[in-house]
Amino acid sequence: MRLVKQSIERDGSGTMTLCPEEPEDMWFAYNLIRPTDTLRASALRRVTTESATGSTSSTRIHITLTIRVSGLDFDPQSSQLHVNGRIAEETKHTKVGQYHTLDLEIHRNFTLEKAEGWDSVARDLIKEACDPVKSSEAWAIVMEEGMANLCVLTGSRTVLRQRIEGRVPRKRGGLAQGDHDKGLGKFFGTVLDTLLRHLDLSESKPILLASPGYTASNFLKYVLETATRTNNKLLSAQKANFVVVHSSSGHLYALNEVLGQPEVLVKLKDTKFTRETKLMDDFMALLRKDDGRAWYGPNEVEKAAEQGALGRGGGVLLISDALFRAQDVAVRRRWVKLVDKIRDVEGGEVRVLSSEHESGKKLAGLGGIAAILTFPIQDLDDEEDEEDEETQEPAVDGNEIKDQP
Repeated sequence: MRLVKQSIERDGSGTMTLCPEEPEDMWFAYNLIRPTDTLRASALRRVTTESATGSTSSTRIHITLTIRVSGLDFDPQSSQLHVNGRIAEETKHTKVGQYHTLDLEIHRNFTLEKAEGWDSVARDLIKEACDPVKSSEAWAIVMEEGMANLCVLTGSRTVLRQRIEGRVPRKRGGLAQGDHDKGLGKFFGTVLDTLLRHLDLSESKPILLASPGYTASNFLKYVLETATRTNNKLLSAQKANFVVVHSSSGHLYALNEVLGQPEVLVKLKDTKFTRETKLMDDFMALLRKDDGRAWYGPNEVEKAAEQGALGRGGGVLLISDALFRAQDVAVRRRWVKLVDKIRDVEGGEVRVLSSEHESGKKLAGLGGIAAILTFPIQDLDDEEDEEDEETQEPAVDGNEIKDQP
């Protein structure tokens, strides 16, 4: 993402003009744009005109529209973002209040004005999106004979770039060995060609190869032999970046188990994904200890923050980015206020986890928010239990029910 222009006042009001430069930027835009915000971007709109004779004609024209956002639709596979709302500024061809959907596109600027002002969470998201090193952190191929899934791991999510399928004849005795090897070689060639179309060989980033059996290791052997045969020095230089690991399947879902393996975590130790995974693992370990230092759930975490247990000295707030996409402005404001308090006032650490990563999905199962405390606190949920008991109707014995005359 490229920051084209910004005009932000001290009170947080103002606009920013941004230019998405790659598909990953659409994910950042999806997390940045919220209902009630004002969005200005180019659009293609059908306009109907009527001639003096009463005949009508319809044409599609390019215009710049400003809408008050009411909803968003994001396709994670194609990285397409559609933003709908009512037109907020009248133009020659449109009236205020009409509905329109803006399709944000790569290399096309859009201008955003936050209805509630540019809070700290939105500004941090802009900072991360415009970071030049924020793009792909690693590549992964989960495969088996005849099938491969090429994925890219970014700081925010895991994206399936392409699924490759090919026919590899099964081994049916010595006579079929040649057919099998020929089919496998052709399949490996297709996978390598696909990888090279997506991979920038001038960059040095981990490339995970995962499969049941020896498929991944055989593919790596094929890659290195091809690099030697074709004198591809850039491909040969990638040898140290390849990591071969075992998976239970060649399907995409097996990637989650792969990313948790120790050798993979070591290779990805400097990535945002691994840091977030380690934090969730640390939290779950403390939760199993049940010593009062790990709590999850909105009410429990807020109570811990009120008692100063998330400050300097080890306090960590884990919060899902999905909470900041809430439709209700008051809900979003609630979590921004909590983040500001812990980070700016208490001095604790705040980690906003992507809901598209495995660590974020685990956090979502805990209510989207959790905390590691600087000191143990017991029974944060007791007050809530007592309230539940008070609201329950007293039990009525069936013998006390009498017929009314």
